[in-house]
Amino acid sequence: MIFLASESFKTDGDIIPREKLLHYVQAVVRSSLTELGYAQDLIRYLEEPQRILKVKIPVKLDQTGTRVFTGYRVQYNDAPGPTKGGVLFHPDIEVDKLQAMSMWNGIKSSVLNLPFGGAKGGIICDPRELSFREMEGLARGYIREISPIIGPDKDIPAMDASSNSQVMAWMMDEFSRIHPEGLSTFFTGKPLIFGGLAKRDSAIADGITVVVKEAARLKKINLNHAQIIIQGFGSAGSLIAKSLSRSGIRIVGISDAYGGLYAPEGLDIDELLDSRDSFGTVTKLFEQTITNQELLEKPCDLLILAAIENQITDKNEENIKAKIVIEGTGRAVSEHAAESMTARDILLVPEILAGAGDVAVSYLEWVQHLQGNIWTNEEVDRRFHQIIGAAFQSVAETAEERNMTMRRAAYLNGIQRLAEKVRFRGWI
Repeated sequence: MIFLASESFKTDGDIIPREKLLHYVQAVVRSSLTELGYAQDLIRYLEEPQRILKVKIPVKLDQTGTRVFTGYRVQYNDAPGPTKGGVLFHPDIEVDKLQAMSMWNGIKSSVLNLPFGGAKGGIICDPRELSFREMEGLARGYIREISPIIGPDKDIPAMDASSNSQVMAWMMDEFSRIHPEGLSTFFTGKPLIFGGLAKRDSAIADGITVVVKEAARLKKINLNHAQIIIQGFGSAGSLIAKSLSRSGIRIVGISDAYGGLYAPEGLDIDELLDSRDSFGTVTKLFEQTITNQELLEKPCDLLILAAIENQITDKNEENIKAKIVIEGTGRAVSEHAAESMTARDILLVPEILAGAGDVAVSYLEWVQHLQGNIWTNEEVDRRFHQIIGAAFQSVAETAEERNMTMRRAAYLNGIQRLAEKVRFRGWI
């Protein structure tokens, strides 16, 4: 099944009008490079993607004739190595949005210190209106058009929220037909049988679990006795809850669109997951619930925001009693609230770091391809934890040294690594 991609873009900060997403990411790049003391030539170079390719994809329809779809591939910067990013299938795709996403992917990869530049692709279509065969034709046609600029050392297409492993298998197969002399398994998000990783589906949740452990260690919180609240119990929040629960961590509060559940002694997460209705909600099955806002303001050790953006602002920031707040979704905490909470010694871990598990898993799948290895699940977990843990420690050190939020520290770390790779290559 193909799902429509989210309309929202995962960045951090205050509410940003959709048409200004690119301006926001460019402002992050400019302000970070200026703060780091880089010259204007390099700032101008990194504030825009290197390449934007527009393609036309003819697809024979099941019923009548042929329809021509428009697709794009945007590559931000390949100074770190090959660019990498997903492919969106959505009726409302704009080039500015793809540019912003490609830049964000590049920064996020650099925050993890991975050898990827950012990329993003998109095809203007409504996948709900296409048959299985038509989707295959569209995926294969897209690869035929962008094949000259992709490859294991050029650009790595990845699975996105609007696609699945079957789509990636079609793309991989089409590339192998065009380039039979080379390995085609560099695509990430592939089926397991072609070298995909089982960790793919839980990557973001598992990354947040690693961040929870690192943040607790930094704040000297014993997770065996900690109280954790998760705002959001949908596809993301439920996976986070499952991952934490299986690590033996006590969750005392969860919420969905209908309200929240809070039990200081701990909730039975497996029972709640089994009790969800066909819409994925659970709280309306209970008589005693609280509001989402009340749950946010409950005392706890860690608060994980996995619902929607703009949950903590200057209007409610003073009521937050958590010692650690982790953004499991983009823009969950406003910029002003982030500064205020940091001043109150609340540790805020930004989404660009906490939500980077999918990037780490893509990297590990790519490395398997390059080395021709098949790692055990335990080996993948070990390498995954190492990547996320090292990135967290690096961002925390920068935040401490510069007396700033972890959000700003993550931006500086990622963007400085990009700039240094451009500089050492002698491009600017």
